[in-house]
Amino acid sequence: MSNSPTKSIDVRGLYCPEPVFRTKMEVERLKIGDTLKIVADDPESEEDISRWVNRNGHQLISLNKNDKDLEFVIKKAK
Repeated sequence: MSNSPTKSIDVRGLYCPEPVFRTKMEVERLKIGDTLKIVADDPESEEDISRWVNRNGHQLISLNKNDKDLEFVIKKAK
């Protein structure tokens, strides 16, 4: 099994609430068990996306900070 995400989206340059909306739309298109990588540069995204993942029962596999960029990997749980 590959560790690379099923899908990746780049939401840099977009600000709250747009990164969460884009994340939600992409996760809805995935199959259960698929993973989505999101790259964002809005500092608010760290809390917004993490909270959305928890509220919707998905799994935050990783969150890495790389300079101003935040890289999330989310696993669709349901």
